[in-house]
Amino acid sequence: MNLVSQITKTMLHGAAEMVVAGHRCVCDPSGAMYLEDDRILVVSDLHFEKGSSFARRGMMLPPYDTATTLAALGRVIARYNPASVISLGDSFHDGEAAARLPEQYAAQLGSLMAGREWVWITGNHDPDHPAELPGETFTELAFGNLIFRHEPSKRPCPGEIAGHLHPAAKVVRRGQAVQRRCFVSDRSRMIMPAFGAYTGGMNILGRPFHGLFDAQAIIAYMLGSKRVYPMTAKALYI
Repeated sequence: MNLVSQITKTMLHGAAEMVVAGHRCVCDPSGAMYLEDDRILVVSDLHFEKGSSFARRGMMLPPYDTATTLAALGRVIARYNPASVISLGDSFHDGEAAARLPEQYAAQLGSLMAGREWVWITGNHDPDHPAELPGETFTELAFGNLIFRHEPSKRPCPGEIAGHLHPAAKVVRRGQAVQRRCFVSDRSRMIMPAFGAYTGGMNILGRPFHGLFDAQAIIAYMLGSKRVYPMTAKALYI
């Protein structure tokens, strides 16, 4: 039995289950992670209003990022019906983005938040509580053996769940290179993929990831359109 089959299994909705620091984690193809035993949904790097942030600087992007990200968030919340949601920082693309939310999107977000605990973790793009939105804001949050923060520590940190680096993995199949966003973990810690519509990915074999994981145990959980594909480091390309 290989390493991937030992520590993962395919679940409903094409998700993959893994264990981090003793906690069962469901990696959803949307890029969200669900702690099934505790009914906690975790997302990272939503980057709401990135399009309007660029527009203010004269760089025009199609103004659909917030709507697309909210729709994806709505679908995954409907799928798992979590009691709590943790957003791991850079939820908004800049410090004024929450105040710029069009009324319809603010109402849609408020509807998703209603009836559940909501935690905003501060990020480098959004260091303060988002304007006029409910929920609690923390720089980091400890829960059981886990600690949720935006930027991964450069030191070994068992139980850390972080974002910020927008991890992606590349594989080559039949001569074709495919790069997709991914969860990356060595069962001790995890870095989550960016959830936002206008967020890219950084190859996990690149320098920013060096030293963060046990190289012998690293698994990339690549996001496909309908399922998650676990890959060992040997299958990955820079």
